[in-house]
Amino acid sequence: GVAADQVEAVKWFLQAAEHGDVLAQSILGGCYFYGQGVQKDYSEAVKWYRKAAERNDARAQNGLGVCYSKGQGVAKDFAEAVKWFRQAAEQNLAEGQSNLGECYVNGEGVERDYATGATWLRKAAKQGRAQAQNNLGVLYHEGQGVAKDYAEAVKWYRMAAEQNDIFAQAHLGSCYNTGEGVKEDPTEAVRWLRKAGDQAYAPAQLLLGLAYYRGRGVAKDNVEAYAWLSLAAPTYAQAASDRDVLAGMMTPEQIVGGFKRTKVLRAQIEAKLQSVDK
Repeated sequence: GVAADQVEAVKWFLQAAEHGDVLAQSILGGCYFYGQGVQKDYSEAVKWYRKAAERNDARAQNGLGVCYSKGQGVAKDFAEAVKWFRQAAEQNLAEGQSNLGECYVNGEGVERDYATGATWLRKAAKQGRAQAQNNLGVLYHEGQGVAKDYAEAVKWYRMAAEQNDIFAQAHLGSCYNTGEGVKEDPTEAVRWLRKAGDQAYAPAQLLLGLAYYRGRGVAKDNVEAYAWLSLAAPTYAQAASDRDVLAGMMTPEQIVGGFKRTKVLRAQIEAKLQSVDK
């Protein structure tokens, strides 16, 4: 099976890595980081990433940067993360460019600089990195580091959404709801929100609940509204409060229906997420 093959592969990578093979060192770092073929071990990941990163392997540089940014296997240190992200980014690795751009946008490890963040995110976005496409879309939406441009925001959101980025799907759905950068289309809004909601993204689930309650983009359905608001409720107090207001307008039978529908949706979402993990 796959697991057995991964264990066998790790043995070969370890042999090659111990003999100084840079690519094997980099791959081995990833195996320890993700727990592929070996027990997950962030300290070992850092050890092997560092060996390859110091010999200029871009993926290892980015991997080491991630470890520093998350404090996994090493003390959290954003300045050190930025150092390694930058080395990967300058070798044109999209993940490194995306991570470096986010550091500039968030002011982590460097002084906040939206314009420089946008420059690095754009490089990664043009290479097809969904996370960077979504984050660049946000900068255009907010006018941070670039001139505010809703149509440009929608362009980047769409690219990321089509790659199944849940944040971008929710952003694109919201744009169709409000008519920002695109012709207002509540039906299309629901279509994109559903994609994100089906992947357990609570903000999209809240908006879906409201769409069913208002009958906007879908037929009005209080039972369906109750279910989606219930899914978002553990994350959003607003969703819980909206659901409780809605319950006051429903019959006991409808509320039971809402409970049942919530259970069905939750099971479908969990099954879908497990199949993606595999």
